[in-house]
Parts: sequence; C-alpha cells; structure tokens
Amino acid sequence: MTISQRKKCLVEFRLAEQPFRAGEVAIVGAGPGDPGLLTLRALMLIQQADAIVYDRLVSPQIMELVNPRAERIHVGKASGCHYVAQEDTNELLVQLAVKQRRVVRLKGGDPYIFGRGGEEAEFLVDNDIDFLVVPGITSAAGCASYCGIPLTHRDYAQSVTFVTGHRKADHALDLNWKVLAAPNQTRVFYMGLHNAPTIVRELTANGLSGDCPVALVERGTTPQQHMTVTTLKNLEETIRMEGFQPPTLIIVGEVVQLAEKLAQPAQAGWNSALIGPASATAAQRPA
Repeated sequence: MTISQRKKCLVEFRLAEQPFRAGEVAIVGAGPGDPGLLTLRALMLIQQADAIVYDRLVSPQIMELVNPRAERIHVGKASGCHYVAQEDTNELLVQLAVKQRRVVRLKGGDPYIFGRGGEEAEFLVDNDIDFLVVPGITSAAGCASYCGIPLTHRDYAQSVTFVTGHRKADHALDLNWKVLAAPNQTRVFYMGLHNAPTIVRELTANGLSGDCPVALVERGTTPQQHMTVTTLKNLEETIRMEGFQPPTLIIVGEVVQLAEKLAQPAQAGWNSALIGPASATAAQRPA
C-alpha cells in the first residue's frame, strides 16, 4: 500500500465515525490503565467531550489525552468509600446531557464488565437521553496479558470466568462455588481482596487443590504494577505480607504457572521482580 493510499484509508476511517452530538452521553471504557490500550473511538470521544465524568481507576496518563477545555468531574469510588453515590452519578449524567453538553462517562476497564455501565445506561434510557457505549479492554484481559498469563490455554484451561469478589451493600459472597472449583478453567476475581478468606475457603471446600497457582496483580498495565505468583493456600498470607491494595485482580488457575515463561519485560517490566515473592514492601513500591 502506498503512502497516499494509507492516507486515504485514514481519512475514510475518520469520516466513518459518527459525530459526537450535543446532549448525548458516551459511556466509554478506558481500559486497565496503559494509555496505549485505549481504543481509537474512545480517544476521539474524550477529545471532543465538553464534560468528562470519570472514575478513580482512569489513569492520569489517559486523563492527559482529554479535551483540555472539558469540564472534569471525579466520581470515583473506593471499596467502602464512595465519593459520589451511584444514584447521584446517574442524575449528573442526565443533568449534563439536558444542558446540551457532549458527555463522556469514562470508566476503567470495560463499562459492562463490573463497571456499572448497565445501570447507568438503563437510567439514561428511562430519562430519554441518547447514549452510546464504547467497550474497553477489561482488566482481566489486559493485566493477565501484561503478566504473561494466557487466560485460556488448550493444555490448562478451556474456559475463563470473570467473577465479582465484592457484592452490593457488602452482601455475603454467595457464588456457585462448586462450578468455580471445577478443573480446567481460569477464574478471575475482581475486587476480591477483602473476601480472599472466603474465596480460599469455598474453593478448597469444593475440591480445588490448595496448591493451585494464583496470581495477584495490583494496578496492572501501569508503572505501579505489582504482581506476585502464590498458591491458593498461601493467598491470604501473601496479600498480608506484600501489602496488596485495591485495585488488585486475583487470578486462579493452572495457566498462572506460565507467567514466568511468558512474561515480556518490554511489556510488563514496570516491576523488575514480577514473578515470585517481591522483595519490595508496599511502602517501597512506586507511588
């Protein structure tokens, strides 16, 4: 393909994108943190937006790409500490749209995978607000890849399950543990640090070996990435000894044993000791 042909394709791609209309809300996935994982469509929308309503998991590097003239409204949530209630966030999106703003609701990961995007979309429909959804790379896929962990593999895992490790209003973590403990699968727990004792107890009680490999990935794909491989029976101790904090994924399955072999320093080398017990304490890790 010649240079002129490539330029023509680029122009056609831009023209094919629908314009971001005033009064419309775009629910956009920002991916797990690395700005290189942002989709082209997401980039186009955040650069056109009049207002950005964003979560704490959206990385500073991605926020640097936002339209500098856009109003920025932080509604981030931490475990047990909600800066803005979900109901208030829903109302805010409607209010901004009614004012004929071009609104981006920017979320870490993918909006429809443990991102409450479905709840917000329902509220917009109920209030006759036009919206669109732009998927993002969910944390499980992005973080696992950067740590050398294939979520599926013909020799180890024929399926992968994304599991919430935290229930609404601190309800008990009541999951189908028998199914989750079945062999030949990978389980990825989002927001599971607080309920790690339950995860260990229920999986082992339903037949999963305590020696099953487990990876902990904190702030994956970012310069603050901290990853350690342990076992199910040692999970709680590892969390405590290494000071893991949210956001941390818990990946449980035989595929985790491939992490050392498949780790790519150029991609995942934020931490010089990604595999095995980290020598740095939580206080020593990059802020």
